[in-house]
Parts: sequence; C-alpha cells; structure tokens
Amino acid sequence: MVEPVSIEPLGEQRPPPVGPPAEVPVRPAATVMLVKDTPAGLEVFVLRRVVGMAFAGGMTAFPGGAVDGSDHETDHAAPLRWSGPDPQWWAGQLGVTPDTARALVVAAARELFEETGVLLARPSAGVTEAGSDGPDQIAAGSVTDADRIAVLDRRATFAGVLTGADLDLRTDLLRPWANWVTPAGHTRRYDTFFFAAAMPAGQQARLLTSEADLGQWRVPQALLAEYDVGAVRLMPPTLAMLTDLARAGSVAEVMTAERVVTPVRFRERVGGSAGIAVGDDSAAADVTTRKGLS
Repeated sequence: MVEPVSIEPLGEQRPPPVGPPAEVPVRPAATVMLVKDTPAGLEVFVLRRVVGMAFAGGMTAFPGGAVDGSDHETDHAAPLRWSGPDPQWWAGQLGVTPDTARALVVAAARELFEETGVLLARPSAGVTEAGSDGPDQIAAGSVTDADRIAVLDRRATFAGVLTGADLDLRTDLLRPWANWVTPAGHTRRYDTFFFAAAMPAGQQARLLTSEADLGQWRVPQALLAEYDVGAVRLMPPTLAMLTDLARAGSVAEVMTAERVVTPVRFRERVGGSAGIAVGDDSAAADVTTRKGLS
C-alpha cells in the first residue's frame, strides 16, 4: 500500500507518509500526454527540457508543470465554464476534493496551452461561425499568441483568456491516467497527476517556452528504443507513461482506457539502489525491469 502525500498548497491534507517529514514541500502538478493518430501509429508530443533547468534539465518529458494560484476558482462573478466531466467527476477519478480536481484539470489545460499552443476549448453556448471550421478550430482562432504569452508571463490568467473569448474548457478531451510523487532528497518535489489528451482537430502543436529547446511528435516505441541505447534521457514516470502508450493502438484506445489513479513513489535508497512503490500503475513494474531496479 502506497501512502499518499499531502497537498498543502491546495488547502487540503491527504494523509502524510509514515516516517520523517520531507525536507522539501511537495507541490501539486499536472502533466499532459497529448496524443494523435498517424499512419505510423499513435504518436505523443514530447519536449526536451533545457540543460540547466532546476528540475529535470536535459530530460525528454511531456508538457506540464506545477499548479498555479490562478488555476483555482477565484472570479466567482465570471467563472470558467466547463464542457465535459465536471470537477466532482474528476475528484472521484483522481482521489482528491472537487476544488483540488478543478485546479489540477485547469493546470493541465493551461500548461498544455502555454507550452504547445494547443487549446482544449470550444465556443460557449453553441456559438458557431460561418465556414467549415469545427468548434476546436474556432476556439483556437479566438485566442492569439499574445494571449498565450500573457498567460506564460502571468499577465493574464488562463481562465480569464477563455472567459474573455467566450470559450468553455473541454474536459472531455482529457482523461485521468496516473499519479507519481517525486521522492525525498530532491531540491524540488511534485505530486504529479498525469492526464492523456486527444489532439483537437485542426490544431497544431507549436513550441513556445524557454523551458524546452525541442518539441516533437514521437512514436512511444521509438522513444523507448532510444532510451535503451542512451540516446534520450527519461525520468521514471515518463518511462512508465511511454510504456503505457506503447501498448495502445489508437487515440480511441487511450481515451477509453479504464484507469485507477493510485500514487506511485519512486524510492531512492542508500548505496544507489532504487525501487518503485506501486499502487495500481500498470507500467511501473516494466520500468523497474527496464532500469534494472529492485
């Protein structure tokens, strides 16, 4: 049984782990595996984080980051509208409160927008425009690169941009996937919830962040093969997620997968040995085998 960690920044407490308190606060975070179908098979969008980053520098990873204060519901006069599963549904899937679930889902969509430009949104109240564009393209056309940069620079909130453009957040394009916790001993620790997301029709992923120097679509099996020969660097959670995706044949298969989100903790022990404490994560055992861990 894996003991979950507390999420203090979100104003709630999950039962703390048994043992000495962590030296570094654990921050809640959201990461998105953006997937699409191609003739080569299922592909996922990954970033290569710049060398020198305080956390995971030089690693290939998915778009994502820590939950920000703006991801919480603060403007009750103009609340962010949802199209798809509501915070109560997400709370049940993620094992957190509705307020926390809402912040995590908004953070996932915001980080995806900031780092790739992909917008999980649609016009509110059935708004349509002339032409052949679908709702996802209409939504993407309602915001600009200036809006994206303003959100990146924290001069505007993601919720404010969507509300100002009369857009609803499309939570139906997201699926809960996993929850991994950074082990003690690191200078930064995260309680990270992984989401899968279907690439909206008519949109393109465009890298726009100083935190990464490369963004590309890759077949999961190819990335795993490159990892095995040392051509790419992957953190254990990323390796586990790619192992999951390598088993999927299509976006539909990913989006309909039944997942039980249980905290997984990668333990680093004295002497360089390591192990994985697992709840119900299907790929964690494969990560242990691939990395030669026990």
